[in-house]
Amino acid sequence: MDEPLATVAFIAVLGVTSMLAFSARWFHRRDVLPHLEGWALADRRFGTGVTWFLLGGSIFTAYTFAAVPGLAYGTGALGFFPLAYTVILCPILFVLLPRLWTAARQTGAVTVADYVRARYDSPALMLVVALTGVLATMPYIALQLLGVRAVLAAGGLYPEGLVGDLALTAVFAVLAGATFRSGLRAPAVISLVKGVLVFGAAFGVVGVAVGRLGGFAAVFDGAERELGPGGGLLLDPALHPAFATLALGSALALPMYPHVLTAAFAADSPDTLRRSTVAMPAWTFVLGLFGLLGIAALAAGITAPVGNAEVAVPLLVRDLLPELASGAVFGALAVGALVPAAVMSVAVAALFTRNVYVEFFLPRATPKHEVKVARWVSLVAKVAALAFVFGLREQDAINLQLLGGIWILQTFPAVAFGLFTGWWHRSALLGGWAAGMVVGTVLAVAGGFTSVVAIGPVLVYVAVIALAVNLAVSAVLTPVFSGRGTPRAGVAT
Repeated sequence: MDEPLATVAFIAVLGVTSMLAFSARWFHRRDVLPHLEGWALADRRFGTGVTWFLLGGSIFTAYTFAAVPGLAYGTGALGFFPLAYTVILCPILFVLLPRLWTAARQTGAVTVADYVRARYDSPALMLVVALTGVLATMPYIALQLLGVRAVLAAGGLYPEGLVGDLALTAVFAVLAGATFRSGLRAPAVISLVKGVLVFGAAFGVVGVAVGRLGGFAAVFDGAERELGPGGGLLLDPALHPAFATLALGSALALPMYPHVLTAAFAADSPDTLRRSTVAMPAWTFVLGLFGLLGIAALAAGITAPVGNAEVAVPLLVRDLLPELASGAVFGALAVGALVPAAVMSVAVAALFTRNVYVEFFLPRATPKHEVKVARWVSLVAKVAALAFVFGLREQDAINLQLLGGIWILQTFPAVAFGLFTGWWHRSALLGGWAAGMVVGTVLAVAGGFTSVVAIGPVLVYVAVIALAVNLAVSAVLTPVFSGRGTPRAGVAT
């Protein structure tokens, strides 16, 4: 760490955040016997402000704030597809989340798999939704740490070797301790800090960068020159289908992630969720500012290592800002990783406890025992993520996250369709899920862990192809199973 003032600012940001995290056990607390709804959902008591911060902090992860400018730096226009999908995401959240919240409250569901269990009266469908959520989320936790490590290393705040790894472990240990004690309340408190820091960092760094580089026109002209003939700030028409399907598929997949639904279920009413999702485009605007920083890094002549475009913006921050300010920005990005990682660990713990352990191994578990198990599972999830970061290549986490996005989208029919119609048969949905999982996995892996494949001359997102297969199989099998007289579903919602 060759920049002492930056290090002081970075430690100060993390120190204040850590103290707030450990005070979270008193946030919206009820003096009642411990139960999983209280630990994992904070008794469903969060109002509009907290829900907006928590949802935004869970959806817009630290890895996103590093990857989007990295994509813009490396590929130009194609790197902005996350902006398109987060714009599409907002109306999807507005429609789905209030209905899911109401259905979960009616059925007493703590997790989305609980709701599926009640809606379709199908332990098998519940199990595959729960396990898919866990499998898709675990590499996502690891990616938060990988993103932060890359950013801090580029900023000179991550020592090489054991010392840096111990520092990252210590930061994560604080998060683990706070979440173990307070459940969802810890990331809810940290999300307030994250929102202030990330919004402040985005506006501040963009203002300095654009001012230093001579204005927006100079930034875009410089970036266009740097991208050269092989790239550009306008999207190649041949990539339009890939761009569109990536945006659509990602927008449909994201609300199915357990951490997003956990944050939503913690709201105090459907109206709270509607108000929060209406204001969600503010987070997209900030993500756009981070993408603009990738373009500014090109214009400034920043040279990122080959294969590590995500460090271009940290290098730009280190070059443009004074030490104290750069340390605070890097602290903001580190805090940005803590919120989604904590919510993800809580969501994984709730899914495993409710829909695997209690459902199949200890049906008579007391509420206190459920909380105890969930706490330890959340801790194991964080330790596993750390082990992944230190033990495997970064590309392995990226590949698994690619598969996770494909897998989680295959739960969309089971979760979303039951909110609007009772036509779909539970066994057909199970068959569709299996077909989509197989097709998506085979296409992605056979292509060398690619996100898009060619259908004739058109490039299409693998997850969308798998979802189309999923829907086709489910639609064909529904009349078949219905004709045999087997029930389609359980509780109407």
